[in-house]
Amino acid sequence: MTNVGLFFYPFRVETNSTEVYLTFEEHADSTPSVEGKKRRKGLFDFLKPSPFLEEIQDKTAVDKKYRYWRFRTFYAMYIGYAFYYLTRKSFTYTIPALSGSLGFDKAQIGLFGSVLSITYAISKFLSGIQGDKSNPRYFMGIGLILTGVCNLCFGMSSLFITLLIFWGLNGWFQGWGAPVCAKLLTHWYSHSERGRWWSVWNTAHNLGGALIPLLAAFCIQCYGWRYAMYVPGILGILGGLFIINRLRDTPQSLGLPSVEKYRNDYIPERREKASITAKEILVDYVLKNKYMWVLACAYFFIYVVRTGVNDWSLVYLMESKKYSILTAGACLCWFEIGGFFGSLAAGWISDKLFRGKRNPINFLFTIGVLATVFLLWKTPMASPVWDSILIFIIGFFIFGPQMMIGMAAAEMSHKKAVATATGFAGFFAYLGATFAGFPLGVMMKSWGWEGYFLALSICCVAAALLVAPLWSIKSNPKGETF
Repeated sequence: MTNVGLFFYPFRVETNSTEVYLTFEEHADSTPSVEGKKRRKGLFDFLKPSPFLEEIQDKTAVDKKYRYWRFRTFYAMYIGYAFYYLTRKSFTYTIPALSGSLGFDKAQIGLFGSVLSITYAISKFLSGIQGDKSNPRYFMGIGLILTGVCNLCFGMSSLFITLLIFWGLNGWFQGWGAPVCAKLLTHWYSHSERGRWWSVWNTAHNLGGALIPLLAAFCIQCYGWRYAMYVPGILGILGGLFIINRLRDTPQSLGLPSVEKYRNDYIPERREKASITAKEILVDYVLKNKYMWVLACAYFFIYVVRTGVNDWSLVYLMESKKYSILTAGACLCWFEIGGFFGSLAAGWISDKLFRGKRNPINFLFTIGVLATVFLLWKTPMASPVWDSILIFIIGFFIFGPQMMIGMAAAEMSHKKAVATATGFAGFFAYLGATFAGFPLGVMMKSWGWEGYFLALSICCVAAALLVAPLWSIKSNPKGETF
């Protein structure tokens, strides 16, 4: 038996006389096995899940510790993921200064976005698999530190190929964030309340998205584009150290009962095994789970719309309505503001009105996006106020399914497969983000802005049709697979 590591993804290779297979150690209780006592420590053992401690029996102590650790876990995740967004979007707002300084054309600039989306998509899937069998404290923290390092290296470089490599690596390490957060949200917050907690966490996107243009603009104006990469990079490294200091693993690793037991909030049809292998997690609870494929395909179309609006609206407003870059940017900033309120509303409505069902939100909010995109398409007049309102509404509605499809994937899989399920869905999402770049640009070149709005409308319809049959489904009963 050997410990192996690949890009900090540790696993064990176990062999017998007939087969070789991969497995990840599962700490099911506080007593190490005989095999565990004899096993030599590996270089990456600190990334393995923390062992369960003996459960605390004093209910007062349990309640006090639970309240403390739920709050601490949440703010660490929130701040950490906002920092992930700073290091992911830093390049976006340095494009004008960078291209002017290094002489890159639009095709070269566009390639950076495509490379980031592709490496992020692959990493999010693979990191999801590993995230279910890792300690989130180190996995998320080290990932953020490495994204910071990539930002620093990018800022120090000038050659196109070197910049492309560092930005691709940044996309890879970016994938270490979201699946781990999904795992923590599932282990620390029970089903009847999770929509609200998840929705507040999701606004970390909006916080990071709102801060980075201001930070980048200040750095570029005062010191040049390289500092617009250096500062997020340093913040990312500090944020990673903060995560490692603040986060811990599951409640059981701190001697607490599971959150379902603590809140008496069980999903009756879901029964759990003490230990699940990596193969079972990936194959039985994700690849053979029909809901995962439906949600992943819907996610693809949602991310075409989300990324298409985010990346192309500025150009649309400037070209079609002749706005200045300042006016167009002022209109577009309402996208993130709308997303902030939309995320909060989606979580609250799914918990309170639909009693933990996520797919009614996915369907209704997608219809809302479709209607608003159509209004933006068919409003030829130049009115910054009206366009800001429409972009705010699009942001409000699109961030509902952007959050809830990932959440539905987590809840329709298995508690011990959350990171894998969200990583799998996220892989398809960022394939959609990739499509919103170069392929959508080619369509616009051939058919203009009519082609752009038609593509977004078709994607909205496709996403709505995919999630509509899942309206009444809250979770996936164990064993209900293809």
